[in-house]
Amino acid sequence: MFFGWSAKVAHEFSAFHAIFNAGGGYGMAAFHSLWLHLPYKTLNSEEFPLPGFPKGHRIHTKQLPEHFQVAMPGDSWCSFSQDMFRDWLESDGILFNTIEEIDHVGMEYFRQQIGCSVWSVGPILSSLGSKARAGDDAEATMHLCMKWLDSKPANSVLYVAFGSQSAPSPSQTIQLAMALEACGKNFIWVVRPPSNSVTDHDHNDGEWFPRGFERRIQDSNKGLLVQQWTPQLETLSHKSLCVFLTHCGWNSVLEALSNGVPMLSWPMGAEQNFNAKMLEEEMGLCVGLASGSSEVNHKDIVKKIDLVMGGSTKGKDMKNKACEVMEMLNNAKN
Repeated sequence: MFFGWSAKVAHEFSAFHAIFNAGGGYGMAAFHSLWLHLPYKTLNSEEFPLPGFPKGHRIHTKQLPEHFQVAMPGDSWCSFSQDMFRDWLESDGILFNTIEEIDHVGMEYFRQQIGCSVWSVGPILSSLGSKARAGDDAEATMHLCMKWLDSKPANSVLYVAFGSQSAPSPSQTIQLAMALEACGKNFIWVVRPPSNSVTDHDHNDGEWFPRGFERRIQDSNKGLLVQQWTPQLETLSHKSLCVFLTHCGWNSVLEALSNGVPMLSWPMGAEQNFNAKMLEEEMGLCVGLASGSSEVNHKDIVKKIDLVMGGSTKGKDMKNKACEVMEMLNNAKN
């Protein structure tokens, strides 16, 4: 993504140049369009069309990541991003970790706007059992998670994870903890130090969580708090798994879809907001929960969890659509 400039170097040596983007087409297309045009800076409207997208594809300013909201034409980050994406025009082709059936809009955007070959080469997923970056305790964590999941009924567990580089703020973490306790559902939560936390040590009762939260969760056996890492593919493929509360990083999205798991979205940055938009508005298998550092209330979170896990028509439809996409992805792998 950040090495579009290398196309000029490749062509100086008469070498073919292609960009491999590990993200999805739709999210990266929205990212590309917004950086090159900054349309919301010249329109007096909270909702606006995306340049280069089919008619009807619109973005609300609330869906913009924070770095877009503060970006100004000519500032250093804006200039860097625009130059980076303009360099893509020099490439001979772009590969995306996706499939055409779910990402046609994004793929067509790049074909039309850049004019080079665009290929879908997904889904490329981590292997089951991979413990890269998991640390020395991976085997013990794997055993703990699988044993706990095995003890739960089918389709009953909410999996909460925000990727390896992001986490809610301390106040958001407390509200999320209150919601998970109040909803009464089984859950696994991958706990990382909250963003902007004054400490980087592990669970701090009373600062990150409501006082006594960990003890109550342990006593009730309704939840499992795991530090830093879980075997995500194994968790998502387990029969007890029902819904994934995710930051909508593309790897996590593909892993969920490859296992027919619908999602609750809490994007944190980069193109994640646009991945969430596609999952919710285009595909109908996700419900938006929060975005970035936005204020959250535990009662609202409980309502969203109940909507997707409480046997509603909406929840059933999301599950059916997720299973349809799972079949598409499996066919692509085969």
